[in-house]
Amino acid sequence: MRKLLQGAACSALFGFATLVASSASALAASPCPGGVIHYGVIPYDASAAFVPLYHKIADLISKQMGCPVDLEIGTSYNATIEAMRAGKVDIAEFGPLSYILASKIAGAQVVATYAKPDGTPDTYTASVVTWPGSGITTLKGVAGHTFAYSDPASTSGHLFPAYALKSAGIDPDHGVQAVYAGSHTASYEALLHHKVQAGEINSQEIISAQVAGIYQPSDFVTLWTSAPIPDDPVTVRGNLPAAYKAKLADVLGHLDLSSIPAAELKITGLKGKGYVAIDDKAYDGIRSLVSVLHLDLAKMGS
Repeated sequence: MRKLLQGAACSALFGFATLVASSASALAASPCPGGVIHYGVIPYDASAAFVPLYHKIADLISKQMGCPVDLEIGTSYNATIEAMRAGKVDIAEFGPLSYILASKIAGAQVVATYAKPDGTPDTYTASVVTWPGSGITTLKGVAGHTFAYSDPASTSGHLFPAYALKSAGIDPDHGVQAVYAGSHTASYEALLHHKVQAGEINSQEIISAQVAGIYQPSDFVTLWTSAPIPDDPVTVRGNLPAAYKAKLADVLGHLDLSSIPAAELKITGLKGKGYVAIDDKAYDGIRSLVSVLHLDLAKMGS
């Protein structure tokens, strides 16, 4: 009996060892270290179609890379940055400002962005708006009123409107009653329903609202509009294995999104058919604005 038990134990142990070896072999054969790509996206939009759209983008990346993609929508801009810093995200889509922060503290490296129909990098704009009857008619008139930003680490939802206010002689932190809505959609809705007297809206959110059938130009009064801003950077974590990182960069820099219905892609404000490769220098203008506003990136990332 003892020999039988010993034989059974040896057989079980051999089976376990074989399973471990098979799993290790399968993992080693995977084109992606760890067997899965962790893909993080900042929560810039709160519409119902936002998450399904990014699942479709994740599926396209999965097909190109030959391994599963795990999509993670951050609870905030900083949550996605922290996930990359902790090694829990391999690739991520940030906004330009959150990318500058992520490159500084999480090793993010930009490889792609959205393309125009002609294949060149796309842009968008930020604006400061109010609504008819708010009593505000000029940018200077925003002083002292409630003001909706989207997120502290947002480019068009914080950095550019803060710059606009400062240029008008208004302290962007203390010269208004700042409200951080959490996303561009939430900021838009706060303005639409008159929960704040002024705030930010970007051109991508306007497109998203048009798709949702809730945008009427007469609902808003535009007080200021920015120059074109480079579109969202798609990044890879800098400490990934070199060959893997290079393959991700190649796939992302040429990713074709044309199989996704155009109406769905409008959530991103996309005018072209996919991504195009881009380098870090494209975002130097954002760094300059950070310097002008004396923003402390270390505090923003804490």
